[in-house]
Amino acid sequence: MCQILKIAKSTYYYQTNNCVNYDVNNYEEEIISAFNKSRKIYGARKIKAVSMRKDIILSRRKTRFLMIKNNLVSKYTKLKYHNHKKMINNDQISNVLNRQFNNKKPNEVVVSDLTYVQVGGKWHYICLLIELFNRETIGYSAGPNKTAELVQQAFHKITRPLNKITLFHTDRGNEFKNKIIDEILITFNIKRSLSVKGCPYDNAVAETTYKTFKTEIIKGKKF
Repeated sequence: MCQILKIAKSTYYYQTNNCVNYDVNNYEEEIISAFNKSRKIYGARKIKAVSMRKDIILSRRKTRFLMIKNNLVSKYTKLKYHNHKKMINNDQISNVLNRQFNNKKPNEVVVSDLTYVQVGGKWHYICLLIELFNRETIGYSAGPNKTAELVQQAFHKITRPLNKITLFHTDRGNEFKNKIIDEILITFNIKRSLSVKGCPYDNAVAETTYKTFKTEIIKGKKF
């Protein structure tokens, strides 16, 4: 490296011998604090990101070392996907999005899905409308029934012009197949895209958003 950079070897040894050595254990309290502030949810990857915002540069390996040392275990679990039999939208609509989740323009593509949360001992449902440009939730709704009306209510929460949206991508859940939804898309000239049957990876952004939402906000709370 010294030959390529055309510097003397003595320069390298001078720098390494005189650089300030830091002890990773000096940041132990910062790591513990970041973990507790996340309600004991964040793993090494996210705690590293939080530390960087405070100008603390620690690798993920060193962050994990301090977490293990202090028995800090994230609430996150391994992602499991289970197929459940339900009404499927068999319309001949292709997967226009085709897993191209990145490098989108503002308002270009909105993805959605539904998830469930227990409220008062009964299942309620949440619908989020997520823009791919910056992963922002631009519309949402919640209610006791998994219906097209729930999706419609989420559209009503959008504050920006709907005619700016060019593509709406979802899975083949029957709640997205309805005259109500069709009228919204036709009125504002929004093209539809559907995942391949039984393939959650085609709607990965919505899936991971709900995973984060349920783990970091819903888990451990009673409604």
